[in-house]
Amino acid sequence: MPPANASTAAALTGLDTEFKRGLGLYDSTMVVAGSMIGSGIFIVSADMSRMIGSPGWLLVAWLITGFLTVTGALSYGELASMMPRAGGQYVYLREAFSPLWGFLYGWTLFMVIQTGTIAAVAVGFARFLGILVPAIAEDHYLIAPIHIGSGYAVSLSTAQLVGVVMIALLSWTNSRGLEYGKLVQNVFTTAKVGAMVALIVLGLALGWNASAVAANFGDLWTARGFDPIVPGLTAASMFGLFVALCVTQTGSLFSADAWNNITFTAGEVKNPRRNIPLSLAMGTSLVIAIYLLANIAYLVTLPLPAIQRAPSDRVATAALNAIFPGAGAVLMAVAIMVSTFGCNNGLILAGARAYFAMARDGVFFRGAARLNEAKVPARALLLQGLWAAALVLPRTYDASTGKYGNLYSNLLDYVISAALIFYILTIAGIFRLRATQPDVDRPYRAFGYPVIPGLYILGATVVLVVLFVYRTATTWPGLVIVLIGVPVYFAFRRANERV
Repeated sequence: MPPANASTAAALTGLDTEFKRGLGLYDSTMVVAGSMIGSGIFIVSADMSRMIGSPGWLLVAWLITGFLTVTGALSYGELASMMPRAGGQYVYLREAFSPLWGFLYGWTLFMVIQTGTIAAVAVGFARFLGILVPAIAEDHYLIAPIHIGSGYAVSLSTAQLVGVVMIALLSWTNSRGLEYGKLVQNVFTTAKVGAMVALIVLGLALGWNASAVAANFGDLWTARGFDPIVPGLTAASMFGLFVALCVTQTGSLFSADAWNNITFTAGEVKNPRRNIPLSLAMGTSLVIAIYLLANIAYLVTLPLPAIQRAPSDRVATAALNAIFPGAGAVLMAVAIMVSTFGCNNGLILAGARAYFAMARDGVFFRGAARLNEAKVPARALLLQGLWAAALVLPRTYDASTGKYGNLYSNLLDYVISAALIFYILTIAGIFRLRATQPDVDRPYRAFGYPVIPGLYILGATVVLVVLFVYRTATTWPGLVIVLIGVPVYFAFRRANERV
């Protein structure tokens, strides 16, 4: 492929020939859905409900997430059909704006968005495995915390070890060939979708709690039991409710994120101009429907205070315990382990393709642009796996409480806003490319253009502005991570020009 700054229409819209095309429509939909469903849907509703304070507005918050997710995916379909190249969103930003913007997205993806999520999902798997095997725990140390400064440490607990082993295993299986990654993805995503459907059916059928239903649905909109968003601002006022709906999107959007991962694998999708847009639409619609129904199942099973104060925020576990007293925790642990394993497989499979595309353009480590004998970017998988495993090890430390946290959790908080910036820019790229490249073939055109893509940009921008105003501690650092990529971009360019 020609350098990014000299790409031709033919190079842009042609198909990659290096890869083996092994992902059909079902496989692609499983990548979309499987990468989205991790552990968030089982947990984040607790924090959301504490901030929003009412059952009705909790469901509205999820509807906002659903609107942003599905309309975003439908809009990406045009770019995917227009540029069916490995790297997906990286390529879209590169072509719509500049190689620098493409790199800044890929940089943030590698440093935190993809690898930080992989680390978080891997440790999430280990935490729930710990319910079945108590020896696996974040405070059961093989190497006790070694403090670095006043607020950080490095450790290796049995839970961290399991997380690292999971990342290594899935990176290795995906390096063996697309068929291995596809098989794991299809089996585990099908299983976890089935588990989610079972949870919903059990909640609506066996978990139906007349008093919870009366309390939750008989008073849908009154805020109660809420926590302040910031001192002096709560969901009790209309403005406070508006802010709460925006701020809680950090949890729900994160739970519904990674749907764009299928675009990274465009070089391996059969008939990508058709199947990628379809898989984006089908996968996101399926997951959002499941998420909405899961929250309804929580609300018919548990009164709102039980959702707000669920132990360790594990709402799904509390709901299942209400249905099967004493057995709910074990059943949910198994379901979440299946979910997180499949989620990480999809993230690991897809992420490496983005770094491959960057390396091919000369803005990443050159070795990442090579495919192995199985026609997969094994070196990109290795680099991603090493960095994700490294992110499992650092800990944060609160001296006032003596408690340890995980550094990747902070990093993920930082880049949620940055990820929104890139989503907004990518969809804005549809408008720009319609103007700058009007004659390029677009087998699929964005649904409802220009209204639907415009509504996404408007809605996501409103959420972003509120986050920058009311969550400064976790938004501005994300912007710093992105901006650090600017000198790194020029360093890669210089290094590769000398070769």
